[in-house]
Amino acid sequence: MNGRVAALLELGSGFNPEFSGRDNVYLNGAILGLSTKDMDQRFDAIEGFAEIGEFIHQPVKTYSSGMVIRLAFAVAIHLDPEILLVDEALAVGDIYFRQRCMRKVHELRARGITILFVSHATADVKALGDRALWLDHGRVMALGKTDLVVTQYLAAMAKKDARYLAQDGFNRPVPAKPAPQEVVTDLPNIDHRFGDGKAEVLGIAIRDDSGNRLASLRPNSTVVVRISVQAKANLERPIVGFMFRNHLGVDFAGTNTSREGCQLPPMASGEICTVDFYIEMPALYASFFSFSPAVANGTLEHYSICDWIDNAIALHMDPSERPIYGHFHFPCRVEVNSRIGAGAAAL
Repeated sequence: MNGRVAALLELGSGFNPEFSGRDNVYLNGAILGLSTKDMDQRFDAIEGFAEIGEFIHQPVKTYSSGMVIRLAFAVAIHLDPEILLVDEALAVGDIYFRQRCMRKVHELRARGITILFVSHATADVKALGDRALWLDHGRVMALGKTDLVVTQYLAAMAKKDARYLAQDGFNRPVPAKPAPQEVVTDLPNIDHRFGDGKAEVLGIAIRDDSGNRLASLRPNSTVVVRISVQAKANLERPIVGFMFRNHLGVDFAGTNTSREGCQLPPMASGEICTVDFYIEMPALYASFFSFSPAVANGTLEHYSICDWIDNAIALHMDPSERPIYGHFHFPCRVEVNSRIGAGAAAL
């Protein structure tokens, strides 16, 4: 590697526990070839980003794990790195600081700084990475586009969990039931498909609450996600669901029958089931969003994926009448100079 490297590796790596936080800041700068004058110019920004107060003058051995990572991250990003290595470090700390770190990493990435980000958090990997490398006990399992590598990784994890669930014997005979009145068989797109094959997604359709197919998503409307599946083996605890992704491939939201408290009855081999999810679609920023349907067998905590289809259908979100700040708009009522609860009591 060519260029100045800053690293966030294991907790406290590069810090002397006997030194104060301030001394460690200057020590790390010296290791990277920065002078005391250079560090004097950066110190206030580092101290401000870390937000550990007077502890900056105390020995690092007195810090909590969250304080250590706050200071370590603040140092790493303010030393003008050309290459930043981050190895699971952001898993430590509160959500407020973690969000600040992720925004800063995005900022560095936009400035053209090379980032090597190591994590099991697939959503963060997909949000940050242009390319991904999947390692298993030091062996290269996959290397390429982030979306594809993450999908392969999740498929392998689902298969691994399926082997565990096989010990619980989910293959007892189940009685057949009448077929559903309506079956969806359209699959407009298949980016990637995986599962153990014990059930199959037959189709997915996006409709309004009157049953009409939608050509786009309307803000603040009721959307029906209809998914039809067929069992290829006896399923004792079938689960049907979907993942909703934005145009970057980031998992935006998702749900399934088990999550919503709808326990599907056992399905016999060959049986077909159609599930409708009624969603109150919020006002989202105008862009394309995709639905990835899936069918599984098991419980909400322990399940095996039978069939998963990445991005089976994509629709554009229509522009909202008013601006969207961020990703979506909260349903909101505004009151001015009023007592909380007074309005509800008057109703």
